Amino acid sequence: MKKSIVVLTALAGLFFASCQNFKKGEGGLEYKYIKDGGAEKAVGGDILALDMIVETDRDSLLGSTYDLGMSQIAPIYPDSLMQGGYPGDNNTMLKMLGEGDSAVFRLNLDTMAARTGQPKPDIADKYIQFTVKVKKHFKKGNLTDSALFEQVNKFYLAETENLKKAEQGKITSYVEKNKLTPKKTASGLQYVIKAEGSGNSPVVGDTVVLNYTGSLTTGKMFDTNNPETAKKEKIHQPMRPYEPLRVRIGHTPVIPGWTEGLQLLKKGSKATFIIPSSLGYGERAQGNMIPAYAPLVFDVDVLEIIPGPKEEPTPAQPTIPVPTP
Repeated sequence: MKKSIVVLTALAGLFFASCQNFKKGEGGLEYKYIKDGGAEKAVGGDILALDMIVETDRDSLLGSTYDLGMSQIAPIYPDSLMQGGYPGDNNTMLKMLGEGDSAVFRLNLDTMAARTGQPKPDIADKYIQFTVKVKKHFKKGNLTDSALFEQVNKFYLAETENLKKAEQGKITSYVEKNKLTPKKTASGLQYVIKAEGSGNSPVVGDTVVLNYTGSLTTGKMFDTNNPETAKKEKIHQPMRPYEPLRVRIGHTPVIPGWTEGLQLLKKGSKATFIIPSSLGYGERAQGNMIPAYAPLVFDVDVLEIIPGPKEEPTPAQPTIPVPTP
């Protein structure tokens, strides 16, 4: 989290220091180069690998590749294939970049609404801001699509492998930074019991009612059932219900780390789970919130354990006589 804050602060400093230097382009697009390396700019058919921070003019962060640790792969579409495209859109700004370039763009929302016929999003007033740095420029040229995609895939797999190698270090750093002494199960789940609780631990078929927060080891929260916490962390979703979560062990689809961890608790227990990606989402990133190979930290508070229905034994079937020949 500190690294993300440092990056954001540094970029914000560059932005505010020269906020009067924005130039106006097509369709109300405003732009300012932080660094123009003079490299060949992208054209239709090319693909860019980007580091990118997306914010609103209300100072709300919509997403950051720095939190994910993975580049944003952005194809550049030829104008002839851009359905709904218009001068001043995302495609326009990406064509202004080459490898090593970094820039800030302000996408005009009035223009977007007028040209696409879609309502203006209510998350911002006038514009969405993109702070972009090009890490790699994949040039289509005379390459076949498969040859181009092979280059991109090789780059993507290398970044993914770096995340995989870094996972254990993230867990170790988190434990040391927070001065924890967790217990560890054979599967790799680490946990700290902060309040023991009482009664029996749940078993398969029982329902655990709980409050929770989920974060990366950086401290960035990605989920919670507490509405006030969600608002504070800017992850609130107005249409979702915020209420205690009910997990029926062995039935409700949750990550393996939860299935194992919840069975270690009791009613009234409070605990922290440190879940390796092998018990989480593994190599599958989850949207723009959870990277591939991300260890996850969950703080859980067990409110109730509801015993599961007792399964009736299957009645013995009458033996059917086998006719003799």
